[in-house]
Amino acid sequence: MSRGRHRRLMAEINVVPYIDVMLVLLIIFMITAPLLTQGITVDLPAAGAEPLDPDLMRDNEPLVLSIDREGRLFLNVGGDVNAPIDEQTVLARTAAVLRRNADTPVLVKADEAVEYGRVVTGMVLLQQAGARQIGFITDPLETVVEQP
Repeated sequence: MSRGRHRRLMAEINVVPYIDVMLVLLIIFMITAPLLTQGITVDLPAAGAEPLDPDLMRDNEPLVLSIDREGRLFLNVGGDVNAPIDEQTVLARTAAVLRRNADTPVLVKADEAVEYGRVVTGMVLLQQAGARQIGFITDPLETVVEQP
């Protein structure tokens, strides 16, 4: 028995495992962040419209009907939000959402190259499903800064 050997207590924290965990989490978030973006890519027209009331948008997630360049319809609720759906499915899903919450904001996000008649058809479907007000999603106008 050796009494002369005393083990000295370690007074510092080994942070290497924490750094490893943080790096793994960082990589996971970097990979999954692009996958979380939802919606269909459309070229929105620019307009100088007023933004929607932030209180309304905070309380209720909006129902968005997207119409791409080819005139296909997409809805941000239901099964695969990136798969085109037919008009009857738009009508049924919109009616179901509005029955649950009549105050749900209803928006149309249409590509600027889509035919006007197709946008009107989408709006009529939303109205038939019970939407009282329908808004449009647009890109803001570029503001020109005058230099003196």
